[in-house]
Amino acid sequence: MLLALIAIGGGTYYYFSQKEPVRVVSGDYLPDKKGAKKMTDKEVNAAEQKEVDASKFNMVIKPEALFQNGNDTGKLFIQNPKANAYPIEVIITLDEEGQEKVYSSGAIQPGYEVTEAKLDKNLTKGEYPATATFNIYDPETKEKRGQVQASITIIVLT
Repeated sequence: MLLALIAIGGGTYYYFSQKEPVRVVSGDYLPDKKGAKKMTDKEVNAAEQKEVDASKFNMVIKPEALFQNGNDTGKLFIQNPKANAYPIEVIITLDEEGQEKVYSSGAIQPGYEVTEAKLDKNLTKGEYPATATFNIYDPETKEKRGQVQASITIIVLT
């Protein structure tokens, strides 16, 4: 009986040792490197600077807009500096009188400015505290990205 057990054990060992183990592969593996190369410090800095420049916005508006009378074109200075990455629209509303809109610039691309404007509403002689809202738009999607505001005084002389 002992001899039979030794023969069965030896046969089993011989049977399992002759087969190659089955390899099970699960999932995807990272492919070998082809054309990728490590970025230099200069390239990394340039990419980071590009992102910073794209997120930067400077608003330029004179704090006073001067109109001879409420019906005519007057002096209003708004600029979208060339360094800005986004087109803007500027809407001016009176601080009093329920924040009524008195001016809308339409789209102003980077590098463009407004130096004269006609108010959307006829104002009588006086000084009017107002708020200029700069709406910032994505140049590709045309969707509004944000806004900033500045105080301005509208002066009507006669």
